[in-house]
Amino acid sequence: MSRAVFIAGTDTGIGKTHAACTLLHALRAAGHDACGMKPVASGCAETPDGLRNDDALALLAAGGVELPYAQLNPVALREPLSPHLAAAHDGVTITLAPLREAFGRLQAAHGTVVVEGVGGWLVPLAPGLFAADIAKQWQLPVILVVGLRLGCLNHALLSARTIVADGCRLLGWIGNHVDPAMDAPEENLATLCELLPAPCLGVLPHGVAPVRAAGYLRAAVAALD
Repeated sequence: MSRAVFIAGTDTGIGKTHAACTLLHALRAAGHDACGMKPVASGCAETPDGLRNDDALALLAAGGVELPYAQLNPVALREPLSPHLAAAHDGVTITLAPLREAFGRLQAAHGTVVVEGVGGWLVPLAPGLFAADIAKQWQLPVILVVGLRLGCLNHALLSARTIVADGCRLLGWIGNHVDPAMDAPEENLATLCELLPAPCLGVLPHGVAPVRAAGYLRAAVAALD
């Protein structure tokens, strides 16, 4: 039976892609057939093959399997804006049906699908539709990536509270050292461990490539078994 997990983030730019790619390498190192998915991506570049997003391409590479790009990233938007704005500028309305179809194909072909969200938990995709609805409607367990920097405690606690209130299973969280100069990092990590309602599944060091950081996410792999 195929498994899947949704990678949420406390904000934009806190390392969801880095954590998702590291998890893919960790899963593959443990013998799992795993692939990534970025259902919605804004900030895509024009290429001879069509619109392409760097985060989605990183997930494709980390999965180590050949996939049609449109399955991995069915909604690719040009401008680096909130998806509902980027979609409006592109004349596109985001709906869940084509995303779910692409997800189903990945699930049918691979043992584990790592689905990376876009922005934070409540980023709007369309009127009445939010990034959270992907995890909610597909009934995916959630791993929250916490960008370790000033303000992370509030962002992490608010995100976790909302994920749980939305009826999703918060499988755990991953700390990501986005600010190497952060004051009192160990004390902040201890506070997160104490206050978040789910276990820490790993802490990623700053500046270490996903393939080399895979060992830090053994607990995340175990949580998916």
